[in-house]
Amino acid sequence: QVQLVESGGGLVQDGGSLRLSCAASGTMFSSDVMGWYRQDPGKKRELVASITSNGRTYYVDSVKGRFTISRDNAKNTVYLQMNSLKPEDTAVYYCNVRRDLSTTVYWGQGTQVTVSS
Repeated sequence: QVQLVESGGGLVQDGGSLRLSCAASGTMFSSDVMGWYRQDPGKKRELVASITSNGRTYYVDSVKGRFTISRDNAKNTVYLQMNSLKPEDTAVYYCNVRRDLSTTVYWGQGTQVTVSS
């Protein structure tokens, strides 16, 4: 089992920055992929960014060049640095751990990010 605790959400103005953190506890494996999803009410949850233990990253097109995902393997923590935030980035952001070659996934409780125009 893996427990995920997120922090760092909040209210920011258009063009501002926020940094999300997610600390994982429990049994983690080096092959686990860590990532961030977001969901706006009435919309489908979407993958924003992910990172493997060796640093390979993925970003959805809408955040490329603005968001940076990073990971501290020693602390089992994943971060999402969000710059140049836009109102359309407003959503609940969820931390995620996916077991490689498995259907097992773990979710955090979510943290609200609101960008005002």
